[in-house]
Amino acid sequence: MKLIYSIHKYDVTLFTWLNNVMIHAGLVRLCRTISRTADGVLYVLVAVWLYWDQGIHDGLLQAMILAFLIERPVYLLLKKGFKRDRPQQALQNFCSVIKPADQFSFPSGHTSAAFMVATLLGYFLPDLLPILYLWAALVGFSRVVLGVHFPSDTLMGMVLGVSTAIFSLDYLLL
Repeated sequence: MKLIYSIHKYDVTLFTWLNNVMIHAGLVRLCRTISRTADGVLYVLVAVWLYWDQGIHDGLLQAMILAFLIERPVYLLLKKGFKRDRPQQALQNFCSVIKPADQFSFPSGHTSAAFMVATLLGYFLPDLLPILYLWAALVGFSRVVLGVHFPSDTLMGMVLGVSTAIFSLDYLLL
């Protein structure tokens, strides 16, 4: 219990600092754009392109399908299990920049999906891995700037996304 309290205290401190710094207003527009890239449309477009170009037997497409079939239910179980309030509900006098799609914040689904897809794409296109991970990290950062997640929500999203991708690749490539 003390560990959870310490993590929450750190989260609130970092979250509050980030949302009160002078450059916050300038970041919001950029963060909205970055966050939208992880709304899911991009993933569907990649899957459709892979199917059209390579067919259903494409390794990346199969890994993406398996990873999403695992990651989404685990993500939902964690969200409904932890029931962590979003910053707007947890902090007095705070209003998030955007309206989140669901009630709870832990883990960040946008961050999880972004790191999962970045890991999968990076496995098949290793030269792009640094850029893909930078994009995924910016997705997580944007969710904090927009006020819908605490930093540890995005950290857990990263762990979930990378873990799911690695499991899917291991399962399919064995």
